[in-house]
Amino acid sequence: MKNLNIKDIAKFAGVGVSTVSRVLNNHPDVKDETRKKVLKIIEETNYIPNNSARNLKRNSSKNIGVLVKGIYNPFFSMMIRSIEENIDEEGYSMILHYNDDNTDDVDAAIQLIKEKKLKGLICLGGDFDNLEEEQLTNLKIPIVLTSINITEKINNNIFSSVSIENEKAAYDAVDYLCRLGHKKITIITTGKGDKNVGKLRFEGYKKALTENKIDYDERFLAFGHYTFESAFDAMNELLDKELGLTAVFVTSDIMAIGAAKAILSRGLKIPEDISIIGFDGIEYSKYFHPSITTVKQPVKEMGEKSIEILLDLIKKKKKHTHMFFDTELIKRESCKRLL
Repeated sequence: MKNLNIKDIAKFAGVGVSTVSRVLNNHPDVKDETRKKVLKIIEETNYIPNNSARNLKRNSSKNIGVLVKGIYNPFFSMMIRSIEENIDEEGYSMILHYNDDNTDDVDAAIQLIKEKKLKGLICLGGDFDNLEEEQLTNLKIPIVLTSINITEKINNNIFSSVSIENEKAAYDAVDYLCRLGHKKITIITTGKGDKNVGKLRFEGYKKALTENKIDYDERFLAFGHYTFESAFDAMNELLDKELGLTAVFVTSDIMAIGAAKAILSRGLKIPEDISIIGFDGIEYSKYFHPSITTVKQPVKEMGEKSIEILLDLIKKKKKHTHMFFDTELIKRESCKRLL
């Protein structure tokens, strides 16, 4: 039998390369059944991991960083998985870092790059509006901003991006509610200082209202922070105002679930009393009861494209590029047509 590599073991076991890597490194994040299966294949094929080569690879700084905004949002989970598999296949190592709300995203990115001597960096979410051209140029490594919209004017030739048309996607969701006959539509979005994705989705909300001849009322606005709890509180705040609302657009599925819980805890029904639409298309929204209508992003494809672009930049195969993916409004049980 030919000399086997980690790709061969993954193929025989029917798992991803990253899973085999985690088994070899005794990582706890592997199911027992999967671990036994991989170890059995390794035993049967007499596969011997090349530790010296692996250590040499690690020491040669073939590290790619993935900086994730927030630790609560499962939206990025599938994206991270597809990125990790592609990184492993190319012989690189992934360094995953979660950034909390209290640390500036630009500062966190710069610190991660310097500390880990990265070959490249993918940023998943976050606010990079204060990113300066000089900072990017001085870092001297390729950066891909994914699920991030830079609203300020920065030279597009010094970074890459993978995103969606957030304003249009939000417009389509709210326009759908309007076409169902709703006029009192509230919104739960991210903080007042969000100049990024939250701002664009808010603009899409207002545009849909305007084009459907509905006046925007700031009393119909509340803020959350990509957590169940913050949206639960925001929804209760809106309900306390007694606005006679019939629908709510929430700019993430995690927050939509928190908002839905608040509605139901008041003894109200979805969609009989209040319709609700989320954003992202995570699995939780599908299995919540009632299932939540949502704007679905092609998460796996966005992750694959992010690492593809970054690796091409590292290998100097391509110049910086900016890609936008289409979204899809998934209509489920949480929206009702008004008479």
